[in-house]
Amino acid sequence: MQYELFQLERFSFFSLSSGSCGNCYYLGNSRYGILIDAGIGPRVIRKRLAENGVDLSSIMAVLITHDHYDHIKSAGYLGEKLHIPVYATREVHRGISNSPLIRHSLNGSSKYIKKGNPFQIEDFRITAFNVPHDSIDNAGYFFEFGNNKLTLVTDVGAITDEVAYYICKANHLVIESNYDEEMLRNGCYPYHLKRRITSGEGHLSNRETAEFLANNYSSELRNIWLCHLSGDNNNPTLAYETVERQLSQRGIEVRRHVALHVLERNVLSNKIDF
Repeated sequence: MQYELFQLERFSFFSLSSGSCGNCYYLGNSRYGILIDAGIGPRVIRKRLAENGVDLSSIMAVLITHDHYDHIKSAGYLGEKLHIPVYATREVHRGISNSPLIRHSLNGSSKYIKKGNPFQIEDFRITAFNVPHDSIDNAGYFFEFGNNKLTLVTDVGAITDEVAYYICKANHLVIESNYDEEMLRNGCYPYHLKRRITSGEGHLSNRETAEFLANNYSSELRNIWLCHLSGDNNNPTLAYETVERQLSQRGIEVRRHVALHVLERNVLSNKIDF
């Protein structure tokens, strides 16, 4: 009986905010949830969770991908003031502790993880994996729960074999689609910043994400969310159409074969249940 009830459990995913303005994502069920990154203010986190029917008191953990401020802004507050465990690699925790922008130091709430070593939070079996980016360290997360597998990978300099492995295991995929190559090339960013973005330790373009998804599509994939869009070198329509076009060229129809969503900057997304 217990097994049957577990199988019927519904899980939900949504974005509270995505992009350099701040990143924060929710994964959970009717009883509890976790946050991946905490790059927006605590009051905004509480408000946007509530708008999608989630109370902040139900959050069991915060997982941090890397130590850039748009991913860690509220990590100290959630950990030290609300006593929510904050999970990250030792290197990322060091980056959080050394950040001059973090007002609340993580002490008793710090939880240390190792990439490749699965750990458990309630019904979630979670594996962190390496993602190239110009931070002190950067992790993607692979979640297994019930019959579902969800991979979240953001701030991706390049899709390595390890990143590809976890992307291809997913039924539900949150993946960066940061910039349009032509917009970046012709835009106002200085040369050193353009070079940083395209260096292999910066971000993924719409084209790179689209081509990888089209070349590696599996019928097991049910949802794709495009995340961390640039405010200057991208827009939601362009990101969506680039991925949709590449999929279509391989005979993969969005909405029929897979659902495609774009997570807009500093906007609460719709809650998707599965």
